[in-house]
Amino acid sequence: MSTENEGTTVPPAPSAPPVPVDAPAASGPGTPPGPTPSAPGPGEPSQAPGQPAAAPDRPADPYGQAPATPGPQYFGEQPRPQGPAYGNPDQPTTTSPVDAGWPPPPPGTPGHGGDGGQGGGWGSGYQSAPKPKSGRGGLVAAVLVAALVAGGLGGGLGYTLAKDNDSSGSTTVSASQSGGDVKRAAGSVAGVAARALPSTVTIEAEGSNGEGGTGTGFVFDKEGHIVTNNHVVAEAVEGGKLSATFPDGKKYEAEVVGHAQGYDVAVIKLKNAPSNLRPLALGDSDKVAIGDSTIAIGAPFGLSNTVTTGIISAKNRPVASSDGQSGSSTSYMSALQTDASINPGNSGGPLLDAQGAVIGINSAIQSSSNGGLGGGSGQAGSIGLGFAIPINQAKYVAQELIRTGKPVYPVIGASVSLEDGTGGAKITAQGVNGSDAVTSGGPADKAGLKSGDVITKLDDRVIDSGPTLIGEIWTHRPGDKVDLTYKRDGKTHTVDLTLGKRVGDS
Repeated sequence: MSTENEGTTVPPAPSAPPVPVDAPAASGPGTPPGPTPSAPGPGEPSQAPGQPAAAPDRPADPYGQAPATPGPQYFGEQPRPQGPAYGNPDQPTTTSPVDAGWPPPPPGTPGHGGDGGQGGGWGSGYQSAPKPKSGRGGLVAAVLVAALVAGGLGGGLGYTLAKDNDSSGSTTVSASQSGGDVKRAAGSVAGVAARALPSTVTIEAEGSNGEGGTGTGFVFDKEGHIVTNNHVVAEAVEGGKLSATFPDGKKYEAEVVGHAQGYDVAVIKLKNAPSNLRPLALGDSDKVAIGDSTIAIGAPFGLSNTVTTGIISAKNRPVASSDGQSGSSTSYMSALQTDASINPGNSGGPLLDAQGAVIGINSAIQSSSNGGLGGGSGQAGSIGLGFAIPINQAKYVAQELIRTGKPVYPVIGASVSLEDGTGGAKITAQGVNGSDAVTSGGPADKAGLKSGDVITKLDDRVIDSGPTLIGEIWTHRPGDKVDLTYKRDGKTHTVDLTLGKRVGDS
């Protein structure tokens, strides 16, 4: 399946609702009547998806590089330049092989969950929103005061009536403890959130063209490294601006240490990082079970420090996502699926288990808006289908980025079709740009694989398509030994294969 990267533009702050008035109110002494304050309404970014075009088998090279085609939407990056969202099935796909050996996204790739461009990636993209007109704060205050006055008047009348009819006095019952005095267990959602929030940041990325977005990240180590999604910081990679803001309001400039388009993982480093950073504990995503509780932290639609809860609703979900930007590559993952509410702006934020350990990086969602975030006429949101990069994979990628600045991808050395209906991952007749589908001397060649073979299993994982195979391969590391099961001429064969490696995204 494919998904959309969370990415949506940040709308202007919503205006306060008008105060209903039955009759003009008399002005107070010495107070001249004034105009009614007004405020701008929220922005409404839109997208017009196209219709999908039928495409023949598209080869994915051994390294898995994909052309920029619609896919899932990234969560959390707000706003980016208007463009197709990752994983939008209603947008046309390319039928020609792609350069540089990156497999294109399959039809209907969901988008990342950032608030990037309209229909962008995870994170919350931003452009300067219109400032509210003066007087908006006064209108909100008036509404709140009116509510309080009405509540106080009603309470007073209720007490008077009770006193007149019942000599025992008011029947109001007070709680034994106020909310601030309640002791919350360390393992409760409130307890986990209290410990984790100080180690999460809202990331603002701005390109040299002034376009940008916002997303989320979390403290990876005490040296100031922050882990997030690649699509959250992509705008700032080439000469842009980057900053990270903690829940206490402290803001730090940052720089990109390394980014991996295929994995959709990036590491940034705070400039002048504080000495009291508290890295979040990393869990073991391999031990996660369906039904386990989850807690997601992020900045949906730019609302920083938001906490939502859910469960692990599925594991090893094949997801191909792209932010739809020209020249961007598709990311592939064997994802953790959660029903915790994840929206544009959540991209790059941590998915925690019930103990507060990070088990994944929130990255993409499937939405009802034509198959992905940003695929409809307005911003799409959570429908309970969120996808996170397993932390075991993300940890390895982040460590490589910190160590060398470049991602390392495991490969089998064969191009496979990204189309459905092949009964597995079919090795194509030709590779990218007419090259050999099976790299001479590569892992697949040494294992005896040929064009036309259909790979149906990798170890104990059933492979039903090319994207599924790529996602599963990328959960491993170069040098790992795997068992590949494939069909040739109606017969099933199983071979041992040692994964090769590719350094860099291009």
